Amino acid sequence: MQDLEVDRVRYILKQDPRYAPEAYYFIFEALEYTLARIDTHRHVKGPELLEGIRDYALERFGPMTRTVFNEWGIWRTEDFGEIVFNLVDADLLKKTNEDRPEDFREVYDFEDAFDRGFERRLRRQNLELTPRPTVR
Repeated sequence: MQDLEVDRVRYILKQDPRYAPEAYYFIFEALEYTLARIDTHRHVKGPELLEGIRDYALERFGPMTRTVFNEWGIWRTEDFGEIVFNLVDADLLKKTNEDRPEDFREVYDFEDAFDRGFERRLRRQNLELTPRPTVR
């Protein structure tokens, strides 16, 4: 992260101390993750970013995802919207005229997305790793 970006995040934190600095840096990482998944550099809408945030967080933090987010002051998808729009206001992210904070409202439930989501991901991985018997 460049010095200018770090300075702007510090400024945001002085104006809005609800979220930990790590939450802001995580948004940049999750955006890069999301762009890599869609395999193109284009504008990412709120719900699309939230999907990337969910998947990247589960990969990075596993069953501790919700605990990490709560430690950072993030309790619901709307909090990600607040962080994103703080970054937009600081000229660290861009938005279109159609982008709204409401795009982040109640997109998913944290317990389902992160607790049960991790369990589902683990079951899928176990199924993929479990050798299947050969039928003759």
